[in-house]
Amino acid sequence: MRFATRINSFLRDGQSLKAALNEIGSVTGLDFVDLNYPEHMRGITASEMKEMLDVSGLKLNAVNLRFRDEYLHGIFSSSRADVREKAVNLCQEAAEWCTLLGGTQIIVWLGFDGYDYSFQCNYEAAWERLADCFARVCHRADCRVSIEYKPYEERAFALLESWGSAWQMVQAVGCSNLGITLDFCHMLMKKENPAFAAALLLEKGKLYGIHLNDGEGSCDDGLMVGSVNFWKLLELYYYLMKYRYEGVIYFDTFPKRENAVRECRMNIQICAKIEALIGTIGLSNIQNTIEQNDGIAVMEMLYGLA
Repeated sequence: MRFATRINSFLRDGQSLKAALNEIGSVTGLDFVDLNYPEHMRGITASEMKEMLDVSGLKLNAVNLRFRDEYLHGIFSSSRADVREKAVNLCQEAAEWCTLLGGTQIIVWLGFDGYDYSFQCNYEAAWERLADCFARVCHRADCRVSIEYKPYEERAFALLESWGSAWQMVQAVGCSNLGITLDFCHMLMKKENPAFAAALLLEKGKLYGIHLNDGEGSCDDGLMVGSVNFWKLLELYYYLMKYRYEGVIYFDTFPKRENAVRECRMNIQICAKIEALIGTIGLSNIQNTIEQNDGIAVMEMLYGLA
C-alpha cells in the first residue's frame, strides 16, 4: 500500500509549509501528501510548490477543497447562482493545481451543504443543484473528482451523509471521472460498516480514496489507525487487498498531543501489521470463511482456534 498524511498535523507553532513538508518527507514509507486548497497555495506559485515537494521527496496525491465561512449558507446547494459558480470555480482552480503538481484527484467535502431544522431545506432543489455543480466541475477538471461525505458537522444533517447518497450522486451526475472517498471515522459516525461500502465501490471501480483514522463513532475523533475498531479495519483492509487497491491511503488523524512524526510512523506500522496478518490468515481462507456465513467459524479463524 501507498500512504499519504495530513499536512496540518505537522503545521504547529508557526512552522512553515516547507518545514512541515520536509518533516513529513522524513517518515519512512510515506511517499505522498495531500494539499488543501486554497489555504496551502496562498502566496505561492505552482513551480515553487513543486520544488518544495521535490526537495522533501514527496508526491502529491490529492487536493482537498476547503470552503470557509462565506459558504455558511450553502456551497453547491446554495440558492444563489453566484455562490454556486464561485464554488465551482474554486474546484476548477484546485483541479488545475492538482494537474500541474502531478496529483490524481480533487476531493470535495461539502460541509456546509445540509440543514439543521425540519422544513428548512428544499431537498429536491438542493439535490439538483449539487448534481449540476458536480457535473460542471467534472467537465472542467482534467483529473478525478472524489466526493467525501460526512453525516453531520458542519450542519446537523448533511445532504451527502452516507456512502449510499454519495453513490446516488455519482450515478445522477454520470461523469466517468466522479467517484467517492471513504473516511473511516465518517463511516463510524454514520454507523456504517467500512468494508461493505469499500467492497461495492471497489467492485465498481469507484473507490477513489481511503482516509484512515479511528474513533468512538460519535464525532470525527481522528485517532490513530486501529486504535479502537481493529476488526472493522482488518475487514476493510482485506477488501483493499482482495481488489488490489491501487490508490493511496491517507492518514486523516489529529495528533494534537502526540508527536506528529511518531504518530504517522505508528499508523504505517499498524497498516503493515494488518497486511501481514491478512497474509498469514490467507486471502483464500478468509474468502472461504465468508462463504460459510458462520459467525463461530469467523471467530475461529480470527483467533486461530480452528
